[in-house]
Amino acid sequence: MTFLRVSALAAITTWVLAGVAPLVGASGSAAVAQTIAAPERKPAQKSPNARRPGGGPHVYLLRGLLNVFSLGMDDLAQKIQRRGINATVHNHAEWESLANDIASQYKAGRHGSIVLIGHSLGADAVMFMGEYLGKRGVPIALIVPFDGTGSFAATGNVARVMNLTQRDYAYMRRGNGFRGELQNIDVSKDTSIDHIT
Repeated sequence: MTFLRVSALAAITTWVLAGVAPLVGASGSAAVAQTIAAPERKPAQKSPNARRPGGGPHVYLLRGLLNVFSLGMDDLAQKIQRRGINATVHNHAEWESLANDIASQYKAGRHGSIVLIGHSLGADAVMFMGEYLGKRGVPIALIVPFDGTGSFAATGNVARVMNLTQRDYAYMRRGNGFRGELQNIDVSKDTSIDHIT
């Protein structure tokens, strides 16, 4: 049983990669921006930045309930990795320890741009992570919650939030200090996408 259809993954991948390119490019990493915009590569090929600690973006994908209801996150991670971008998949329940690891790496200068993507409870978790990392002075290039269970405020450390939702109550809003770009994209009319397939 998959929980994000392939067509939905293709759309999300396009949105995510399009969203990451200008953000990492704006931070002075033109090579990373070119890597993101380039056609897919074979898994063995990596961008020069992927070999250098802290040199390229890292996409963290968080699954939803019981760590089995968002296996589409694994497919999305593989598509991102084929673009030469580091991407890892985690259980939504691990968000705080994961955020602590990210903060430690960032403070030590071993972390590039940070992208957080989550589905369902994982979508909620990436919003919690954004706030938590903001309190620790860690900037986030992009957060992509997909069909979260509630509405959250984007924090000032986040450059962009691209919320994909099927629910009329799960819209993200600007929090205090947020000066980035915020998009709430309603995908409820797209019959190829549903929360659990």
